[in-house]
Amino acid sequence: MKLDVTATLTYGFDSDTQVIAAIEAARSPDQTILSESLTISPDAVLVRDLHPETGERRFRAALSGQVEIRYRALVDNGNREPLSAAARQHDWSELPQEVLPYLLPSRFSPSDEFMRFAQREFCSIDGGGARILAVLDWLHEHLDYVHGVSHAQTTAQHTFIDRAGVCRDFTHLGIALTRALNIPARAVSAYALDLDPPDFHAVFEVYLDGRWWLVDPTRLAPVEGMVRIATGRDAADIAFLTSQFNCQCLAQTIKVSRAPEDAGLQAA
Repeated sequence: MKLDVTATLTYGFDSDTQVIAAIEAARSPDQTILSESLTISPDAVLVRDLHPETGERRFRAALSGQVEIRYRALVDNGNREPLSAAARQHDWSELPQEVLPYLLPSRFSPSDEFMRFAQREFCSIDGGGARILAVLDWLHEHLDYVHGVSHAQTTAQHTFIDRAGVCRDFTHLGIALTRALNIPARAVSAYALDLDPPDFHAVFEVYLDGRWWLVDPTRLAPVEGMVRIATGRDAADIAFLTSQFNCQCLAQTIKVSRAPEDAGLQAA
């Protein structure tokens, strides 16, 4: 599927402020960037970073005053497969070294606190993929998608108690339960088709059968309509903007639409 993505962010900075931004589509094997543009007004000197394994891209800059950041991309994400119930769970000795950190507890997903619950609730289900699908069913059945009940410091533990939250809360709890089942899981920020209202979306991936599978614990957007941005242990690693000092978001517009299949042929 080809997707046209636009993000326009306007921020106010009281003084020169160092920022790290992750809003560009990742150059990952499951998606091809056919064309893109990034503009910052007023102009700023950028330091560009590319992660060699995940293909995620970030830029660093010093910004001040009112700044508009605009990113647009045409991305082909091919035929992204939904998670298969038959996907096999690996023994830890089989896992690639770079996957191992995603077995461990993290700040917002303290999976060690969920070991007893996850083992009791899901370990009777055979197969790694089937277990994760059961976790997703559990989240859908027991959590309500509600704005305002969580904040930037809400952890998976809080969400488990409150049984409500937004996409990052669903993701943190899903990651915690998955790691408690001894399956690697990592957070993903993405642009998502059909998300209402349009926004940056937090989902997660699980490592089964020799590959990462993208899943949406909120069921608000189809995984085949997502454009991956960044990955990490939890939301602390995938924030679209991290600033040295406090700043004010003055406006934000995200648009994701399906592009014609012949789009980008000349550019390619």
